[in-house]
This record gives sequence, C-alpha cells and structure tokens, in this order.
Amino acid sequence: MNRREFIKVGGLGALSLFVSGCGFASATDRKNASAEKISGGAKMKIVVINSSPHSEKQSTSRYLAQKFTEGAKAAGHEIFTFDAAREETNPCQGCDHCGMDGPCVYQDAIEKKLMPKMLEADLLVLVTPLYYFGMSAQLKIIVDRFYARTERLHHKKSLLLATAWNTADWTFTALETHYNTLVRYMQWENVGAVLATGCGYRSAVESSQFADTAYKIGASL
Repeated sequence: MNRREFIKVGGLGALSLFVSGCGFASATDRKNASAEKISGGAKMKIVVINSSPHSEKQSTSRYLAQKFTEGAKAAGHEIFTFDAAREETNPCQGCDHCGMDGPCVYQDAIEKKLMPKMLEADLLVLVTPLYYFGMSAQLKIIVDRFYARTERLHHKKSLLLATAWNTADWTFTALETHYNTLVRYMQWENVGAVLATGCGYRSAVESSQFADTAYKIGASL
C-alpha cells in the first residue's frame, strides 16, 4: 500500500495526512510536528464551513469537521459553524455592486450570518466532500462570494478538510491546486489539510486515522 506520511505545512506545526485507504492507521503521530501552537496560546475565533448535502449522521466530511471542532473547543477556541448546504445562499452574479468591499446585493445567509463571522475570524476551515475532483458546489458558492469582501478577508489562517471515495494518489491533486491558489490569492496562512482518501461511507472515516488527525489539529491550535 502506497502512502505518504504526515507532512508539516509551512513550518506551522499543522499537518496534511494522505493515506491510500481510509481504514489504514498511520504509525506517524503528532510528535513529528512542531510543538509550537499556531494560535500562540491565544483564544482564536474559528469559522467552520460545512458544505456536504448529506446529513450529520451520514456525511464523511462533516464528521472530520466534528472531530476538528471537538479538538478546537477542548483547546479553548471559539467556533462558529456555517452549513452551506442548508442555509439560504446565492451564487455571485458578477454585478460588482459590492465594489469588492460590500455589501452584496444578496441579503442572504452568507451576507447576514457568515460574512460578519468570517471578517472577525482568525481561522477559516473549508470542509467539503470531493465531487468530480473539486470542492462541492455548495462550498464554491461561498468561495465566489468572498469577492464582496476580498481584501478584508486577507491575512486569515486557513485549513482544508476533505473526503473522497477514490484512493488513487492523484485523487486530491485538482482540489489541492485550487486550495493552494486560493490561499495565495487571499494571502492566507495555510494551517494544513486533512485529505481523506477511500472514505466514501461514514463507518470508514469514523474508524480511520483521519478522524484522529482532525481532532489533533484542532486541539493543537
């Protein structure tokens, strides 16, 4: 079985984990990462954006978000979770009414609930199932709506949590490229990613090392 071990990202002490098969438990643990906390020991405001259309009990990506949130709360951080698949959202129509500094013409849940929380957040967590090798449509709507506050959303920290049925070593290549480009454009500080291959059903991700990794990242902030 081919695999890549935990990878330190940007010297921040956070991790990306890639395993070919969700049930495989990596022998590499947190001691290989930097012990320095990303938050510097301060309480962080964290926004978690779920985007799976599946329920909390069925979704694999929501489970990773749940474990991350448990870890972050245990570390004393403040969490706001937005459900992009359940809330009223609208895609950017490119009207430029906002002038990249708001308000958006759509007075929906993104503008009223999510945007205020994102503007004050220290860390944005993007959570998605892998759909045709990219992020879900529900998450893409949120990302496109960043336009209304582009510069004011700069200089955040970010984290990607994603799950996929596929197990090939190129499964997440397109999503990683998109995410890394977004991080560069938004001038974010990338905390890392948990990219869970072979996790097409809930019991698989629940028993995987990916779930433990998501918790550890949250607890290590």
